[in-house]
Amino acid sequence: MSIRLITFDLDDTLWDNRPVIQGAEAAMRDWLAVHAPRLVERPVEFLWAIRSRLVAHEPGLRHRLSELRRRTLFHALTEVGYPRHEALRLAEGAFQAMLSARHRITFFPDTVPTLETLAGRYHLGVITNGNADVRRLGLADYFQFALCAEELGVGKPDPAPFREALKRVGAHPDQAVHIGDHPGDDIRGALAAGLRAVWFNPGGLDWEGEDAPDGQIRSLAELPGLLARWGG
Repeated sequence: MSIRLITFDLDDTLWDNRPVIQGAEAAMRDWLAVHAPRLVERPVEFLWAIRSRLVAHEPGLRHRLSELRRRTLFHALTEVGYPRHEALRLAEGAFQAMLSARHRITFFPDTVPTLETLAGRYHLGVITNGNADVRRLGLADYFQFALCAEELGVGKPDPAPFREALKRVGAHPDQAVHIGDHPGDDIRGALAAGLRAVWFNPGGLDWEGEDAPDGQIRSLAELPGLLARWGG
């Protein structure tokens, strides 16, 4: 069958996520330094320990990153002495500072041109375990849907998000391709759901997983040509 649906991972597939996360963490700590200095005095391991404790108690939070961040901040703020009502307010303020910086993204140079090329030929969707919002990034016009683990309650590599993507456009697995950088979450997950999988591998790394991707690209600009060779 011909290809009808292409789904994309976001972080480290459409942009380099390392500087984004570093900037978001810095923005959060800067906000807390002004508004909640008692928490900033604690080492970062203090937050990590609370996060780990929350996930151990409620494993589903692993796929609800925004809620997990809010709860981690709230518990941390109460543990350093802020009253509950104030801790709720401060946690939300710190979270919003982080989330705003989290959307200050520089796309790879060929991200938007590639999406423009593909959007007129295929159904495009997003499957992400992160909390970036394509609407805030100015990409909503290219995608018919965006599925995030936080809303679904389950994330990649579980096949459920990929199956949901197929339902959104009424496509069969052999009519769909997923593109992502993570060998487990993206490649193994897509293959398990019956989709073709394209590994975004800008570093030219050797594949070390068990089930190899159907294809790999070092830049997004290579994707339209690969799809054409597959009869897309």
